[in-house]
Amino acid sequence: MAVLRERLLLEVTPVMVPETKAKVTVVGVGQVGMACAFSILQLSIADDVTLIDTMEDKLRGEVLDLQHGSLFLKTAKIRAAKDYSETANSKLCIITAGVRQREGESRLDLVHRNVEVFKQIVPQLARHSPDAVLLVVSNPVDILTYVAWKLSGFPRERVIGSGTNLDSARFRFLLAEKLKISPSSVHGHIIGEHGDSSVAVWSGANVAGVRLQSLGPDTKAQQDSEGLLEIHRKVVDSAYEVIRLKGYTSWAIGLSVSNLAQSILKNLRTVQAVSTLVQGLHGISEEVFLSLPCVLGSAGVCGVLNQPLKEAETQRLQRSAQTLWNVQRKLTL
Repeated sequence: MAVLRERLLLEVTPVMVPETKAKVTVVGVGQVGMACAFSILQLSIADDVTLIDTMEDKLRGEVLDLQHGSLFLKTAKIRAAKDYSETANSKLCIITAGVRQREGESRLDLVHRNVEVFKQIVPQLARHSPDAVLLVVSNPVDILTYVAWKLSGFPRERVIGSGTNLDSARFRFLLAEKLKISPSSVHGHIIGEHGDSSVAVWSGANVAGVRLQSLGPDTKAQQDSEGLLEIHRKVVDSAYEVIRLKGYTSWAIGLSVSNLAQSILKNLRTVQAVSTLVQGLHGISEEVFLSLPCVLGSAGVCGVLNQPLKEAETQRLQRSAQTLWNVQRKLTL
């Protein structure tokens, strides 16, 4: 092959291996991991996407499948890692590995099964990529983000959970469907736990700055004539419904994660609802990770918005924190 190459072209300068500036490692090649990897590749925001998993045949098959489509992508390298040393110098490490959520099983029920998985993953990522941002996607994401923070020894800003970024997207989509306008023009956040105790911030929901609550609907009353409370219930039940219908969730979380990755790798400083350490915020004293609107950039969480909340919303957020803490304090790390 070297002879063929010499006959093919006159080399003016030796081939130089370019420095990798935006390396992304995805741990886990299940449905969620592959959706994340594919979405990142489609955005062309990484110059190296490395996948790693304990299932070697599936890992190799998935990577080969992606490599065969390299002609249609703008990513220099797509590769499978045999061990964690090959993930070295990653800018962003995305953890999707873990046992799958069963039908009817809450995210919190997953925690004890997945903590042991993280003990095998996080210390190795931290050792080989000590300057990386860790983005946790595995469920229950808030508790596992706390676990990753403790196991990695990283500063709080460089350990993030995908949190309620997808919940907020679902919220905006469902609200937009009701109002018959584009989701991009509807603004609102779901905060707190990525799960059953999440909080819809109705006080801030707006279209082009017009607060919906200023137009009359009472989202505190039991008689919700506009059906807005039902929207939050649908957000909470969304994952369960998708799991019931197809067995797992994948595409929406993959798109959500690639959006977060873009903000981190490109230092866009966009505001996203992600899971971060909330101790000391909104009257929360426990060392827990919950989602709040955060500014995301190359350093990870660059800031947390001082989001004004109604008293009832603050109380729900505090209950969400307590729900997680009641499980989290029993963990052995």
